[in-house]
Order: sequence, then C-alpha cells, then structure tokens
Amino acid sequence: MAQTHFTTTLQSEQAMTQLGAALAPVLTGGDCLALRGAVGAGKSVLSRSIILARLDAPEDVPSPTFTIVQTYDAEGFEIWHCDLYRLTHIDQIDELGLEDAMDHALCLIEWPEIMDALLPKRTLYVDLKTQGDARVLTLSSNDTAWERRLQGVL
Repeated sequence: MAQTHFTTTLQSEQAMTQLGAALAPVLTGGDCLALRGAVGAGKSVLSRSIILARLDAPEDVPSPTFTIVQTYDAEGFEIWHCDLYRLTHIDQIDELGLEDAMDHALCLIEWPEIMDALLPKRTLYVDLKTQGDARVLTLSSNDTAWERRLQGVL
C-alpha cells in the first residue's frame, strides 16, 4: 500500500501551476509521475507547469491527447509527457518505448492505469479529485525516498 506524503486543496489553476513549479526542481531523469484523476481534474495543467519550470526557454506545451507522447529536452535529461487515455491494450506501451524512457527520462504519465503493472516502484502517484472549483491533490509512493525529496518543497 502506498504511503501518503502530502495532501492539499488547490483553490485555482494558478495554485496548481505554482505547485508544479515548486515540484519541478526536485524531479530528474528516471523519475516517474503517474497522474490520475477525471477529465478536467488538472493533470495537464500540473504537467505543463512542471515541464515549463524545467525548460531553459518557454515553449508551447500542448496536451498529448492525440499524439500520446510529447518529449522535451531539459538540462541533462528528457521529459516525456504522456497521455494514455486513448490506449486500449498494455501491448501498446511497448510500441511507444515508454518502458525504456522510464529508466532515463522524467516521465509524466496521464491516465497511467493501463500500465499499472509496468510502473517502477519509485513512481510518485499524483491523484487529483475535483471538489467544486477546487482540486484535492494527494502525492503518494511506495518508495520512501520521496518522503525526503519532497521535504521543504510542499
């Protein structure tokens, strides 16, 4: 069972963006974030803010809803932003090269449920639930190293 590290209520999209910017500096290649929540819960907003905070220069960061994967070059590693909503079978993960990317890239995976069995032990789960206009965000992981890494950030 995952150990919860942090739960908070975010009152606005700006608060979600600020949280992503605060998380970004502690994330690096080989990290995997599994973003779970309903349509409109804020998965793409949080991912976009993390990506923009890690890039040297601002660029357009679209949701990978139709491309499935968008990649970005951060300093020292790649960022893979994935939206697995449209995948129908776990075998499609292999075609994307995502398993290999999880070894060296920062992987932000929206709708990760199809590949739960393939997610590394070190995965940080980001659960988002709507509560009126607000979002309740919970970070959890089976890897206790996240406890240390998240201290002072959140």
